[in-house]
Amino acid sequence: MSQILDLVGIFVFALTGALMGVRKRLDVVGMGVLAEMTALGGGLVRDLILNVRPAAFQSLGYVLVPVAATVIVFFWHPHVARVMPVILVLDAAGLGLFAAVGTEKALEYGLSPLHAAILGVTTAVGGGVIRDVLAGEIPTLLYDRQLYAVPALLGSAVMAGLSSAGMHGWPATLAAALLAFGLRITAMRRNWRAPLAKGAEEHS
Repeated sequence: MSQILDLVGIFVFALTGALMGVRKRLDVVGMGVLAEMTALGGGLVRDLILNVRPAAFQSLGYVLVPVAATVIVFFWHPHVARVMPVILVLDAAGLGLFAAVGTEKALEYGLSPLHAAILGVTTAVGGGVIRDVLAGEIPTLLYDRQLYAVPALLGSAVMAGLSSAGMHGWPATLAAALLAFGLRITAMRRNWRAPLAKGAEEHS
């Protein structure tokens, strides 16, 4: 079940990466690169820090799912763009799931709760940072005006806290993921935005 959820999250993240490629007028190769990096980048960074074989290289599905997302966007991107609200909801779910799972894996490898939470955030937003850098955009992590990294941080912190309290397994993972998901969805619907420094102008 956990691998299925992983692949769903990877697919949704890959869709957003491929759509970025369309907006940047990249060819199919560029779209594929952005899709792969968005979907797998955070997990790759996490596993390299943990000094373990990246999960993306242990299952063919992890590589093929972003390819499938790229093909879908390449041929039907106008239709995919029309269901963007649904994709954003699924993206929020993937964000919460990856934050919780990333934190849990870091704890399993002996990291402290604080460091595990940081690595959980890295898992959730790392792929998006790589995507934005490759596409020439300001990374969301550095310009979190729509509260993207903050929900990931909440989910990771809750996961670390629950683990420290002796709560493990899918109930803890689900609780942490749902909290992150709920904050992200609420931020989108209510247009909550992180504050700028006093006197700073809004980025265009």
